[in-house]
Amino acid sequence: MKTVAERIEQLQQLEKQQLQQGGAKAVDKQHQGGKLTARERLEVLFDPGTFVETDMFVRHRCTSFGMDKTEIAGDGVVCGHGLVGGRTVFAYSQDFTSRAGTMGEMQSKKICRVMDLAIKTGAPIVGLNDSGGARIQEGVDALSGYGQIFYRNSLASGVVPQISAIMGPTAGGAVYSPAMTDFVFMVKNTSYMFITGPQVIETVTGEKVSFEDLGGAVTHNSKSGCAHFACADDRDCLLQIRRLLDFLPANNLEDPPRRESSDDPARLVPELDGLVPDEARKSYDMRALIQAISDDGEWFEVQQLFAPNILVGFIRLAGMPVGVIANQPLVMAGCLDVNASDKATRFIRFCDAFNIPLLTIADVPGYLPGTAQEWSGIIRHGAKLLWCYSEATVPKLTLITRKAYGGAYLAMCSSDLGADAVWAWPSAEIAVMGAEGASRIIFRKEIAAAEDKEARFREKVAEYEDKFNNPYLAAQRGYITGVIRPAETRRRLIDSLLMLRDKREQRPPRKHGNIPV
Repeated sequence: MKTVAERIEQLQQLEKQQLQQGGAKAVDKQHQGGKLTARERLEVLFDPGTFVETDMFVRHRCTSFGMDKTEIAGDGVVCGHGLVGGRTVFAYSQDFTSRAGTMGEMQSKKICRVMDLAIKTGAPIVGLNDSGGARIQEGVDALSGYGQIFYRNSLASGVVPQISAIMGPTAGGAVYSPAMTDFVFMVKNTSYMFITGPQVIETVTGEKVSFEDLGGAVTHNSKSGCAHFACADDRDCLLQIRRLLDFLPANNLEDPPRRESSDDPARLVPELDGLVPDEARKSYDMRALIQAISDDGEWFEVQQLFAPNILVGFIRLAGMPVGVIANQPLVMAGCLDVNASDKATRFIRFCDAFNIPLLTIADVPGYLPGTAQEWSGIIRHGAKLLWCYSEATVPKLTLITRKAYGGAYLAMCSSDLGADAVWAWPSAEIAVMGAEGASRIIFRKEIAAAEDKEARFREKVAEYEDKFNNPYLAAQRGYITGVIRPAETRRRLIDSLLMLRDKREQRPPRKHGNIPV
């Protein structure tokens, strides 16, 4: 019989074997490819010395195709929990050095275990994906493993934040779990996602495309919208995840974490008085406004490269996290389109699920016109914005800086959709449509009868602008809370936020609504 000392030595040897992952050669290859190993990634993600590994000695049970003679450290994944910013987070990190991190029955069981614990304890779950896909030697067992993870993604949705990082290849069925999570990070030049790879596409369709162009970080951040962040390297990716988690509550029953701020909540922002150009057709950068009103100018933007005509992201006001949705006049004049509607909708629903107040900043001339948008379903996609704002019960603040026309005025969280406070700058134009378009309809007979049609048209445009293209008629009708000087914006928003911090709103009981997806 072995002594206690011998048993301890045996444990240490077994741990040492697991810590070597796929071996020195495989680890070197991982580093040469510009990637950290699974364990190195966890060291960056978690506060130093806090990560606790679970299920280290789990082994696969496959005996087909010689697998009974194959050892895979940790079955290709490292799982556990630790602290990020002093708060508990669960994580799994696929190990590409161990059989390419392929998914098998036991790897799935390890991942499902930490997901179950995250749901039970109310803590975020972070998945670091770097895998060659399903382990084909295990057949349907591997497929079942994916299905078990998808099921838990659905259970965890809206309960705990789910974050995915694509840090290597992720193909086929493996892409669906990240797509079901709340935020997807990708690493430039070393990560990619796709359902079918370049070789299959060329064989079936004859189309030639590179891995990067098909499913790289920039592609999914700018074209498909399947990813939210494109990071420079592994370390940058993990640090950005830490930064995101700092804005989020641990679960849907908590309020988002408030931080002490030295930025005066009553601070005036005089530069905003001159932000909106006098000429209606001139643009300005909405990011300048967002950074000017936020604590210490901090702005954590989400999906920066996708649908840039609308901005979404996080700021803090008096230390309180706030989700921001804002039109961007620099791109397409801030018009709403299919992609912008999808981008805003998903972000709004995330914030509402996790008790994060919403600030909507509107400068929107309308929905983007054209056959391409109509045939792409702008009606259905645009309806999502109306739906999700109406559905949200968190504090909802709206600021109108300039244009707010027609249905787009409503879609950017008007008081009719439940905005708790709507502030407008003196430059705000709240109307059914722009002055020129409205004048051509309302005054068409007068203009047609005039000797100088252009002069009469301009006269009527000016008349319409004086009467309707301002915030005061809406203020008289009670559709906006008040008209404020731009410099006072930060102060007014913080006052409103503090007033609403104990807001409670109940809706009729139902299983769930049927959102126009």
